[in-house]
Amino acid sequence: MGEASAIRFRIDQRNPCPGTAYKCGPKVRTYSLNDSNVSSSAARRENLGRPSRPTPGKPPSSRTERARNETLEWIKSFGSAILLFLVIRTFLIQAFSIPSSSMENTLLVGDYLMANNAIFGAHIPFTSTRLPAFRDPRRGDIVVFRPTYNDPVIDVVKRVIGAPGDTVQMIGRVMYRNGKALEEPYVKAPTLPDSPMEYAGWGGYAWHLDQLPAAADRARYRPTRDNWGPLVVPAEHYFLMGDNRDESLDSRFMGPIPRDVIRGKPMFLYFSYDPHSSQPFPRALTAARWGRIGTVLR
Repeated sequence: MGEASAIRFRIDQRNPCPGTAYKCGPKVRTYSLNDSNVSSSAARRENLGRPSRPTPGKPPSSRTERARNETLEWIKSFGSAILLFLVIRTFLIQAFSIPSSSMENTLLVGDYLMANNAIFGAHIPFTSTRLPAFRDPRRGDIVVFRPTYNDPVIDVVKRVIGAPGDTVQMIGRVMYRNGKALEEPYVKAPTLPDSPMEYAGWGGYAWHLDQLPAAADRARYRPTRDNWGPLVVPAEHYFLMGDNRDESLDSRFMGPIPRDVIRGKPMFLYFSYDPHSSQPFPRALTAARWGRIGTVLR
């Protein structure tokens, strides 16, 4: 290129000309591109008001791009929330509902409870591994377990009556553990007459014969629902029963429950309503048992 031509930058320097009687016009200074005296401040003033140019190679974002970015953010947020929910549900706490009367009057049909999944060692999904437990189930604990005798497999809530090595027996509806009668204020008063157990089949007492003490007379053993035993609880198993002894399918019929299927310990009721109520819609509100909400389970 040849010599750079002079470019005139018009800089309006209003001078009130103090002390003079004539009007001073704007001064115009001319700078050449190769004039070393061009000040950066003059160039900045000249560029005021000019629209900014986009950075080469980075065109402005289109509406499609913005929509795609917003969608990705929503997906990330939703995925994080689902992952957090699954972690809490699997390893910490889980909600359960009560569909049957086997634990009345401690738990009623229509109760919704929160259970501690970590206390007995949470199961890792899709594996047979479980995390270390804080403690083992204790006598008197209400527990959630997943027995293998139900089809389909569902979670069940019962109370621990006997721990491994205990000898349990019922005589005339009174529960004995290791020869001592238990005080059970949580048990619902019986209303049905006693009935004999079947020997074989689902819920039969054939398994009792293996758990009777060595001195027991197996030939004359004829248990009923309210009179049975004594039975010795095997290692790594627990004897579980419902508080409503008339209506509970429990260890009297199905045998001791393996430790590995005991999953959690109910803590409190977070909601309760009467599903059989004749109250008008919405029954979740009109038939709610407000006084039971927040009840700590023992």
